Amino acid sequence: MHGATPERPSSGTPDLRAVAQSGHQDLMSQVARGDEHAFAELYDLLAERVYGLVLRVMRDPAQSEEVTQEVFVELWRTASRFQSERGSVTSWAMTIAHRRAVDRVRSSQSTIDREARMAASQRDTPFDSVADEVANRFEQHQVRNCLDTLTELQRESVGLAYYQGYTYGEVARLLDTPLGTIKTRLRDGLIRLRDCLGVSR
Repeated sequence: MHGATPERPSSGTPDLRAVAQSGHQDLMSQVARGDEHAFAELYDLLAERVYGLVLRVMRDPAQSEEVTQEVFVELWRTASRFQSERGSVTSWAMTIAHRRAVDRVRSSQSTIDREARMAASQRDTPFDSVADEVANRFEQHQVRNCLDTLTELQRESVGLAYYQGYTYGEVARLLDTPLGTIKTRLRDGLIRLRDCLGVSR
């Protein structure tokens, strides 16, 4: 192995996370300079975790593979924007992965909803069913609007914990963030959602 190639930490290294984070940042710096070899190594290090998160969101292996590829294309194109002081490479990659997976799910759902509306328009629908659907969609729209008022970190934490079913510990690992910080994000995010939705304490 050439001296310029970053060493991959062994599974028994006590400070594995620190070594990995440092190695990831070095690789990202090389990727930002157009180093394809560094990008390939970064892909090998992160692809499994990125795919795992995307699959948890999408539940479709084929589409999850497509989205995973899109995530790494975005990482390649935007590597120069990475700022280590704002978080780890893993956290950045997982944030991109979750956003793209959610966008794909929403796009697919929009197609399904559009087809359902077209089918419904071709038959008479009882008034009560229409009223229920309108109320339900209004609530969904209101929740989406309120989610947009959260910070990106709060939105990611709330999305993983309450929409994707992850435990607090799993959210902390996925976002590579201390558990205490995750709990604070979730608490503050839920308070803001409650206030935005006008929910009584």
